[in-house]
Amino acid sequence: MTGWRRPVGRAVPVILLATLLAWLGGGQAQLGRIDPALALPVLFPPLVLLAAWCRHDDAVVRRRTLIAASSAIVLAQAALGLVLAGQLAWLQLALIAAGGLAAGALAELLMCRRPRWWMLTWLAAALVAAGWFAASHALLGRLYRPALAPPGASVATVLTGLPLRWSGEADMAAIIAGKRADDPALVRLEAAGPLRLVDSLVDRGPPPGGTLLLAHPRALAPQELVAIDSFVRGGGKAVILADALSGWPAAHPIGDPRNPPVTSLLTPLLDHWGVTLAAANPDAPMLVAADVDAARLLLASAGRFERLPAACRDYADRHVARCPIGKGEVWLVGDADLLFAPLWAPPVAGAEHLRPADTMAWMAARLWPGAGVAPFHPVWIRRDAR
Repeated sequence: MTGWRRPVGRAVPVILLATLLAWLGGGQAQLGRIDPALALPVLFPPLVLLAAWCRHDDAVVRRRTLIAASSAIVLAQAALGLVLAGQLAWLQLALIAAGGLAAGALAELLMCRRPRWWMLTWLAAALVAAGWFAASHALLGRLYRPALAPPGASVATVLTGLPLRWSGEADMAAIIAGKRADDPALVRLEAAGPLRLVDSLVDRGPPPGGTLLLAHPRALAPQELVAIDSFVRGGGKAVILADALSGWPAAHPIGDPRNPPVTSLLTPLLDHWGVTLAAANPDAPMLVAADVDAARLLLASAGRFERLPAACRDYADRHVARCPIGKGEVWLVGDADLLFAPLWAPPVAGAEHLRPADTMAWMAARLWPGAGVAPFHPVWIRRDAR
C-alpha cells in the first residue's frame, strides 16, 4: 500500500475537478441527470493537469496514479448515481473507465515529452482537449440515439387538433411553396416510423396491428368515438393526450377555430371507459416531471385522472395512466403540451444525450414496438433527491 499512497493522494483533486466539471460543464445539473457518460467530454482537462503534475515521476508511479485517478472517477460517478438516482449505469461506467484510461494515457504522452518550448505542449494539449470534447459528444449522440421502428412496422395513425402539420402562420402561398416547416414533434415521429395523419377515423381507422395516437383532437363525431372504442376493445393499442388546459401557443387570434382546443373534448370517450380527467392544480408547479418506468416526461399544467378503472396503473400522481380496455390497451396522459419542442428537444440537433426529457423516445416505443430504445438511456435524478 505504501507504493500507492502518493498516486491515491494525487488522485483526490482530480476526482473533485472531474466531478465538478461533469456536474456543471457536462450538463448533469442543468438536465437533472446523473449519467456517468456525461463526464466523458470533460475527462481530458483534469487528467492532463495530473499528467503535468506527475511528469517527473518514474513510469510505475505515473501508471499507478493514472489507474487510481480513473478508478476514483468511476467510483465517484457510481456513488452519485446510487445516491441521486438509486441505480448504477454499468455500461456508462465501463465507458468512463475506458475513457479515463485512454485520456490519461494520451495526456501522459503529451506531458512527459521534453519539448524545447512548453508553450507548444500546452497548445497541443488544448487542441487535443477540444478534439476530445467534440468526439465524445459525437459518440454519446450515437449511443443515446433511440432506435427507429423495425422494418415492416405497422403504420401509426394520428388524429390531432394540435398544429403539427405546417405549423406557423396560416399562409397558403407559403404552404404551396413548401416554405413552412412541420412541427418538430411531427418531424421526429415521422422519422421514427411509418405514420399517417388523418382528419377522421370513420373511414381511415388504424390498420390491423397498427396503433393510434389521439393528441388533443377537436370535437369528434359519435361514429369516431365508437370507432376508437371498438379499435381498442378489439385488441388495439392507443396513446391519448387529453389536456385539461392546453398551453400550446396559438398562431391565430383567440376564438379562431384553427387554434388547438383549449380543453380536452374527449370526455364522452373517457366517461365510457370510467375515466375522469380533472384540471391542473393551480397551486402545483407549472412544469411536472413525470417518471413513467425508466422514462421521464415533462408535462406543462397537466391534468390529473381523478377516476380510473381498478385495472389501470397510474404514474406521477395520476398525471399518466396505463389501462387495459377490453382486449386492448391505452396510455392516458393528462397533457398535450409535452409534445411542445422546448420541453423535449436537445439544445443541439442530434445531441440526444443532452435531451431534457424522454418524451419522443417514449412516444416512439408506444407507437412502434422495438422503437425508442438505445444502448444508453438517461439516468434521471429522483425528484425527492433534488
